[in-house]
Amino acid sequence: MNLKSNLVLLVLLISGSACQSQTKSTVIKEEVSLSIKGEKVAVWEGKDVFHYTLDNGTMQVELTNFGGIISRIITPDRSGKLENVVLALENVPDYFTKNGPYLGAAVGRYANRIGKASFPLDGETFHITKNNGENTLHGGAKGFGVKVWKSETYKKDAAIGVKMTYLSVDGEEGFPGNLETTLWMELTNANELKLRFESTTDKKTVVNLTNHSYFNLSGITGDVRDHELQIFADAITPAGPGQIPTGKLKEVAGTPFDFQTTKNLGAQLDALGEGFDHNYVTKRENSSELKKIAIVTHPESGRVMEVFSTAPGVQLYTSNHMKDFAGADGKFYQPHWALCLEPEAWPDSPNKPAFPSTSLAPGEKYVHEIVYKFGVVK
Repeated sequence: MNLKSNLVLLVLLISGSACQSQTKSTVIKEEVSLSIKGEKVAVWEGKDVFHYTLDNGTMQVELTNFGGIISRIITPDRSGKLENVVLALENVPDYFTKNGPYLGAAVGRYANRIGKASFPLDGETFHITKNNGENTLHGGAKGFGVKVWKSETYKKDAAIGVKMTYLSVDGEEGFPGNLETTLWMELTNANELKLRFESTTDKKTVVNLTNHSYFNLSGITGDVRDHELQIFADAITPAGPGQIPTGKLKEVAGTPFDFQTTKNLGAQLDALGEGFDHNYVTKRENSSELKKIAIVTHPESGRVMEVFSTAPGVQLYTSNHMKDFAGADGKFYQPHWALCLEPEAWPDSPNKPAFPSTSLAPGEKYVHEIVYKFGVVK
C-alpha cells in the first residue's frame, strides 16, 4: 500500500470514529471512486440522527442511523439513467412519525409475526406487545426500526459502509434479555448492498432481524405488475387467521405461489386473486450458507436485483395496503407499487417447535447476512 492509500485509509478511520459528534457534512473519497458522505440532520429522543450517502461511482445508497433505514437506492438502467428503486419518504425527519409501513427499516427484535403476542421459552411464557390485532408484528410498538442506532463509517475490501449498534434492554416490548446488535451496511464496487446483523444476549431470548425495503426497479413509475420474479423455494408456510402460520408446509408447484421459474408478477397476482404476503421456505433448517434466494427483473428498464441470504425464509409482500400514501418526490404510492423480499426466519417460530429455531442463548451469536446485487440486462 503506498503513502497516498495509507493517508486515504487514515482519513476514513478518523472520520468514522468522529461521525457521531460532527455537525457538518464530511466527504470521504478513495481512488477507486468510493465515497461516503455523512451529515447530521436531526436530533430524536436526545440522540443525533445522521443521513449517509454511499457512492461507488455507479450507484448510490442513502441510509440513516434512525431505524437502520435504507432511504434510497439509486441505480442505473440499461441506458445509464439513474433512478431511485425503493419507496421512500422525502427526508429523514419524516421517518420519525410517518413510517407506518416500515419503509426501508431494520426490523426486530422479531421480524414478521408472533401469534397471540406470547411465546414459551424454557418453561416460562413471555407476553410481548400486541400491535397487530392479537399478535406482535416486527418487534412490537417501538421496534428496531424507530430506534436511533450508534453509527460510524468504515471502509474495507473495496467497500464502504456504516456500522450501527443498538442495545435492546431486557424487557423492551416484553422480550427477555439485554440484546446487543451490530448492523453493518455497505456498498461494494460490484454494486452489492451488503447487510450483516450480529446479536448477543445475556439471557435466553428469541431474535429474527431483517431489512424491510420496498423495491420498484422501474424507478417507481407505477406498479410492479410488469416485474419478473424468481424465488428459489419449493414451499411456503401457509397462514391462518391473523397471518399466523398453521405449522404446516405447502408445496408451491402448480399454484400461484410458484416462482421456482421466472414468472410475471402481475399474472401471478391475477391468479392468486389477492396480494402476496407469504413466507417462502428457502431452507428447511438453519445454516450459515449465503444462498441466492430471489431474482427480480424489470424488462423495460433492464434493471435486475439478485437477493442472497443466510436465513431459512423470505417474506414476499406486494405492498397490498398502500393507498395514496405520500412518498418522496411528490409521488403517492398505491397498492402493488412495490414488492418486499424480507429474508428472515419463519413467522411465529417461537410457537412452532418444528420450525427452525430462533432462540439465542448467552455465549451464542446470532448472524444474518443479506446481499442485494444490482445490475442490468441488455
